Amino acid sequence: MKTEKAPSYFDMVYAVTASIPFGRVTNYGAIADFLSLGSARMVGWALNKCGHLSIPAHRVVNRKGELSGRNQFPTPTIMQELLEQEGVEIKDNKIVDFKTHFWHPGEYLKLEEFIR
Repeated sequence: MKTEKAPSYFDMVYAVTASIPFGRVTNYGAIADFLSLGSARMVGWALNKCGHLSIPAHRVVNRKGELSGRNQFPTPTIMQELLEQEGVEIKDNKIVDFKTHFWHPGEYLKLEEFIR
């Protein structure tokens, strides 16, 4: 009998991050809240280990809408450039009208899809 391996915390963070729609952003705490595991800091740590360009990690910001992870990308401007290409306006490393662009995974996804 073959059993499926449960996804790791990192795998779940990456799957949620990959689900963020084009032109929308979320924050580390919203992902942690949705997964009911760990903390915002753990989500940031997981994203720091993903290679950043393999999933849309540029769409994850801090709770104030600041591009706090920008220094983890190959250059500190890539995060802003990618968001601007999606129509998200940035001023002083912060998303303009953050509430309009904010996407909470709990409103659109089902946790069961990520923990099987």
